[in-house]
Amino acid sequence: MAAKRRTKAYVLDTNVLIHDPTALLKFEEHTVVIPMTVLEELDKLKVGKSSVAAECRQAIRLIDEIIGDASPEEIADGVPITRGKGRSRGYLSINLDRPMQQAMLPNDLNDNKIINSLGLYQQSRPKTHLILVSKDINMRLKARGCGIEAEDYQNDQLVDNIESVTKGYRVFPGSFWESIERVETQHHKSGTLHVLPRKALPADIYVNEFLIDEQGFVGRVLSMDERKVHLLDLPADHLMQQQAWGLKPRDIHQAIALYLLLDPDIHLVNLTGAAGSGKTILALAAAIEMTVQKHMYRHIIATRSTRGLDEDIGFLPGTEAEKMEPWLGAITDNLEALHMDDENTHSSIDYILQKVPLQFKSLNYIRGRSFQKSLIIIDESQNLTPHQMKTIITRAGQGSKVVCLGNLAQIDTPYLNYMSSGLTYLSERFRGFSHGGMLQLVGVPRSILAEYAESHL
Repeated sequence: MAAKRRTKAYVLDTNVLIHDPTALLKFEEHTVVIPMTVLEELDKLKVGKSSVAAECRQAIRLIDEIIGDASPEEIADGVPITRGKGRSRGYLSINLDRPMQQAMLPNDLNDNKIINSLGLYQQSRPKTHLILVSKDINMRLKARGCGIEAEDYQNDQLVDNIESVTKGYRVFPGSFWESIERVETQHHKSGTLHVLPRKALPADIYVNEFLIDEQGFVGRVLSMDERKVHLLDLPADHLMQQQAWGLKPRDIHQAIALYLLLDPDIHLVNLTGAAGSGKTILALAAAIEMTVQKHMYRHIIATRSTRGLDEDIGFLPGTEAEKMEPWLGAITDNLEALHMDDENTHSSIDYILQKVPLQFKSLNYIRGRSFQKSLIIIDESQNLTPHQMKTIITRAGQGSKVVCLGNLAQIDTPYLNYMSSGLTYLSERFRGFSHGGMLQLVGVPRSILAEYAESHL
């Protein structure tokens, strides 16, 4: 066995395996250590229909697949992790949580048990560079206080700061055309198409990014190669005249968002922005328009990620739809806003709920399903992990559209931040996808009071 080459050992905390059940495959040629306490915690959490239980079961199955019929000695020393065509890359070890004779921390908490056992692990393998990987900041602080190196799990973090998260648009000061020396104009089925030299635009532009200038020009990067960029001209006045179920955009950013929502060739729309920027009402109005008026989809499926939802929904009375209604109040609130000028708002809402094929579903219901010709609205998606986001997006079947809504400034899920949120992961991974679009809405059109509170509180 090549023990001399195995200089690093990464110890995974339970929250890492819940965040990404395949995390133990992400450490290249190094050894991955799973403490026995982590296995016990996974075992306690694996029962039930919650997303956490599903992640635990997936992690346990993967560990079992790698361990196979290895002996206890082989498991302690490290079982080779086989990846494709029988190639071995890295090792998986399970560590018995035996503390040092002089325990560093009281052995009453699971976190302390893990840290204490790592002290003995380090003593018995002085040449091994031991690193604890945890999403729990306090766990990392305690480990460092005991002389054990600790770090966050960053394999699925694609940005270093929130400013680098793609906005979906780029603003040019003055006139966009001032810096363009050569352009060829063509007719396109969707309007006027400008063909520009690739070098005339920033190196990091991507397909379906919107270019805006201060004089009212709006262009969509329709396609591009190494030599040319095809830019679709979208007159601002036409964008502002769009309607969906009677709703009109209030600013150019809402107009672009509505344009993406109503485009049948865009299968994934990712809308971010502060509370009150119009994400939910735009998505709901467009969904009703495309389902009831244009018959593009058979169902509207509304769901959301809410901390505690997976665990608490089982204790609420009623059917699944009745259980989900308290969590999806934003949907019904926006239905009311769409019909607030009607003579009888409540009658209008009741009529819409009867006529519109709107279904409230829990995330547990979506897992494992495949939805055909459905429009799926995922609210509060900033609280999803990248793994959960992938699980949900892959449920979209033929003819379906997914709309993700979220605010990276309001993450409620433990162990997630704007860098590790599934919403950030989705924005970066789908950058340049020809059938996807994203936009960060600006301002808080909800009210003067909401706008002031957003910027001053």
